[in-house]
Amino acid sequence: MVFKPIRRTMSVSAPALPTAPPRLRRFACMMYEGVLLFGVVFLAGYLFDTLTQSRSGLMLRHGRQVFLFLAIGIYFLACWRRGGQTLPMKTWNIRLTDRGGSPLRGTRMLLRYLLLWPLPLLAALAIAGLSRATGWSSFDLLIVGAPFTIFLWTWIDPQGQFLHDRLLGTELHDLRPAPTA
Repeated sequence: MVFKPIRRTMSVSAPALPTAPPRLRRFACMMYEGVLLFGVVFLAGYLFDTLTQSRSGLMLRHGRQVFLFLAIGIYFLACWRRGGQTLPMKTWNIRLTDRGGSPLRGTRMLLRYLLLWPLPLLAALAIAGLSRATGWSSFDLLIVGAPFTIFLWTWIDPQGQFLHDRLLGTELHDLRPAPTA
């Protein structure tokens, strides 16, 4: 019996494309983000009420909405500036970068925050229109699903990225170590 030596060839493969985190992990991250944003919105609302001496959530309603929009934006921009991660993103091993893997800069972070909003707001508007058109106020409960409309594009995108990330040239990266074979 003759044994032949096994030849091992070193194959040089192209670097793997960064993979987007699975939708379920992004969804879990989004839920965790919602818990933290509750605190941000509560503190910002308290500050707004203190500064304006408003006694009701309906007083200065549009000013309050702008103030909360800015407070949430400051939260995200401050977190993304420090390594491209919020606390939930760190927990779920997700990082935001540009397509080259570099950290984002100010303008692109701001545009990303602004482009996050149109799809959920259009869904909320459609839900409100459906409720008014049918006269069934129970349709208003569907508003809970409006933020999740940002996931619709991930089913179409070849890398599973969000639409606003595709438009801006940003990406979410899965930071979990690759499974070893």
